[in-house]
Amino acid sequence: QVQLVESGGGLVQPGGSLSLSCAASGTIYSIYVMAWYRQAPGKQRELVAVVTSGGTINYADSVKGRFTVSRDNAKNTVYLQMNSLVPEDTAVYLCKANALSTNYVRKDYWGQGTQVTVSS
Repeated sequence: QVQLVESGGGLVQPGGSLSLSCAASGTIYSIYVMAWYRQAPGKQRELVAVVTSGGTINYADSVKGRFTVSRDNAKNTVYLQMNSLVPEDTAVYLCKANALSTNYVRKDYWGQGTQVTVSS
C-alpha cells in the first residue's frame, strides 16, 4: 500500500502565504503523477495543480501566477507554495498520487487532506 501525508495547512490572512507538502511512503515502485486538489464546503473537489514524473506542470486558472507546485522525486514528495491567498482559496487541500506499488498495482492514492483557511 501507498500512504500520503499532507502537512502545512493553517490560518492565514488575505494576501499571505502558506506552503504545503505531501510525502508518499509505503510499497512504492514508481510514482507517475502527483497532484493537489481542494474541496471547499458545499463545492465539488477541484484540481489545483499537477506535476508529472517528467516535470510537466499544469495549474487551475484560478491559481495561476499565485501558486507554485514542485516535486522531489527522490523523496516522493510534492509541494505547493501558495502566495497572495484570498478567502476563495479556503478549502481542504488534498494530495493525490498515481503510483505503481511493488506488487505492480497502479492506482490513485489520496491523502487525508489539510485545512487552509484564508481570513482576516
